[in-house]
Amino acid sequence: MDFLDFSANKGFRLLSMYERLNKGEELNKEQLANEFAISKKTVQRDFEDLRAYLAETHFDEFETAIKYSKARDAYYLVRLEREWLTNKEALAVCKILLESRAFNKEEMTELLQKLMMQISPQDRATAEKIIRSEFFNYLPLQHGKDLLEVIWQLSEYIVGQKVIEFYYSRQDGRRSKRRVKPVSILFNEFYFYLITFGFEVDYPIIFRIDRMEKIKETGEKFDIPYKDKFSDGEFRQRVLYMYGGELKRVKFEYSGVLEAMLDKVPTAKVLSEQNGVYTMTAEAFGQGLDMWLMLQGDKVKIID
Repeated sequence: MDFLDFSANKGFRLLSMYERLNKGEELNKEQLANEFAISKKTVQRDFEDLRAYLAETHFDEFETAIKYSKARDAYYLVRLEREWLTNKEALAVCKILLESRAFNKEEMTELLQKLMMQISPQDRATAEKIIRSEFFNYLPLQHGKDLLEVIWQLSEYIVGQKVIEFYYSRQDGRRSKRRVKPVSILFNEFYFYLITFGFEVDYPIIFRIDRMEKIKETGEKFDIPYKDKFSDGEFRQRVLYMYGGELKRVKFEYSGVLEAMLDKVPTAKVLSEQNGVYTMTAEAFGQGLDMWLMLQGDKVKIID
């Protein structure tokens, strides 16, 4: 097999330099000249060609540009933060992913490796040390299923407003065939859920995605008037423990930590307060709100 001659093929040489800059490497002109067996003037012209390419493909020269550091005697790529994750952002996302336990070991490994590539080489070792122990002891969920492909497939059905069919296994082991209109995907406490509407009830029906099998489109499409469009954000505020069902409104007294109540139940509103007892209202779909209030014990008294 013949090895590529970068000194003779400028295109390959430019691709190699650009790829390394994209990975966060700092490139020294003399080292590149020795590596590619070319002159430093040729290396300089290569950098100018790359700068010209970036100027053509980016609206603002401050968004992405090749800069030179005299102190380090090296060229490096600077990018607007809105285009790429910063070191601290990539590390924070890694920590959140590990805590979520949302994916099996193989998919989690792939995601973390790609996020680590967002971190500059000089800081990557530090970030890897920070998450190494947590990743080594990572305990995936019992279902162990690949989810990334399924989530993407369902997302396409949602955007295309396609009616789908699938087999669903409940927690008690019962398995049934379902036909629904998918409208959203949400993540909550370890699991991804598909939010749907059926053909017999007008409230959301929720399915855990890892329990869905043999998913396929039926060839039918559904239409929801704009005024009735499903809002992920509005729904998330009104669902606890991912219980579907009709919308319920509750009025109650609460004597616990107010911050905890408002964080857990975003729709909760304080009507009045007397001696540390709050009179409040809240609304949510299904039985989730009832369960949460019951768990508060004598801190909650239902009024209406």
